[in-house]
Amino acid sequence: MKVGALTVAKADLPFEQALDFFAQAGVQAVEIATGNYPGDAHCNLKKLLGNVEEQKKFLGAIESRGLTLSALSCHGNPLHPKKSTAKKHHDVYRMTVQLASELGITEVITFSGLPGGCKADRTPNWVVAPWPEDHLQALEYQWNEVAIPYWQQEAQHADELGVNICFEMHPNFLVYNPETLIRLREACGNYGHRICANFDPSHLFWQGIDVPSAIRWLQSKGDVIKHVHAKDSMVYDWVAKVHGVLDTKHYGDEPNRAWIFRTVGYGHGEEVWRDIISTLRMCGYDGVLSIEHEDSLMAPDEGFKKAADFLNSIIISQAPGEITWA
Repeated sequence: MKVGALTVAKADLPFEQALDFFAQAGVQAVEIATGNYPGDAHCNLKKLLGNVEEQKKFLGAIESRGLTLSALSCHGNPLHPKKSTAKKHHDVYRMTVQLASELGITEVITFSGLPGGCKADRTPNWVVAPWPEDHLQALEYQWNEVAIPYWQQEAQHADELGVNICFEMHPNFLVYNPETLIRLREACGNYGHRICANFDPSHLFWQGIDVPSAIRWLQSKGDVIKHVHAKDSMVYDWVAKVHGVLDTKHYGDEPNRAWIFRTVGYGHGEEVWRDIISTLRMCGYDGVLSIEHEDSLMAPDEGFKKAADFLNSIIISQAPGEITWA
């Protein structure tokens, strides 16, 4: 395994200065955003697409610092009911898949998207219960008329280019837990193997999901986990036990929220993260743990460096070798 970084944490720096920061912080890989919600501070799609010389410079800057490129990220909502937004996010996604193929990168990170509740909607609609029946009807529309046809087509396109679509399971999107990810994967038929996971524990922790169990279940369905985000979250019982974990208060209102995102190790301790790392290896994943810094209680530099130090101290970096004692 390797410790990596989503470079958005240093979007304020030019590309090569950001790479210097991450290399000096002790990571071995970088994940670079290409647009949509994460922005494109370190990757100009139009400049790189089809341009072999620019691609060599781009990869050369990464590799010259002893880093590898783990994935391209374009988290967006190509299913948005507002057509202009959907098209913008789709176009960035398609260009990202094309660039990944040209660079020899197999992982593209994104969201599943979220449609409206019907054709007339202009706002995405995340349904969390099947009743009243309007909500169940909305779910059927979202899955059967929008998401499945779209992602069936995109899975086939990704397969033609040799790229995996790695969904981050995230509330407020159609794929938000292991069950919904596998539902979409299976709905894509012969190309479903291209529907994969960017496994981010932070969004699962606050939903009450046991992360090692989720890893085991997903990997029992095939080689599903293709990329991992190293991000933590913390549920605060003094709020959650009274109001529950569905919380729309601003992320900056930390004392009154049921949960917040935390730097790795500050939401769950070393024992939990050792178990996550060991379970990933046990279930066939030996790739990158890409740090995504979104801790509102820490400055980005401090939070990132603490996460890198923490992960480097517990990551399993060597192959296990032969069992000689049994």
